[in-house]
Amino acid sequence: MPQQVVTGNARIEGEKDSGWFLGYFFKSEDDPRHTDILEVKWGVHQAGDHRAQWETNIEATTLTILVSGQFRLQLPEQEILLCREGDYVIWPPGLPHSWSAETTSTVLTIRWPSRPEDSVPS
Repeated sequence: MPQQVVTGNARIEGEKDSGWFLGYFFKSEDDPRHTDILEVKWGVHQAGDHRAQWETNIEATTLTILVSGQFRLQLPEQEILLCREGDYVIWPPGLPHSWSAETTSTVLTIRWPSRPEDSVPS
């Protein structure tokens, strides 16, 4: 199969699936954005946005990097405030997490591997 180059806009493409624009959820295996190796999200959150319910990833390790704003990650025994461009946090599978946007924030989140139904309520 010839190599295919794909260009796009993470923010626009991610609007279809809560910000996720690379991962298992692209159904066509011919689409270079389809992969079970990792998934990538461009998350844009308005000040005050939050996820009230805690979630746990069964298999995936997660990396969240702050692009802009102030973004708080809640873990069972600590809270992490990402407040400088480039601040990041990595957490392993099995660790419940939630989040809130202290100010309007953009975060880049990468999870690996990419598996259907890996994120479950805690």
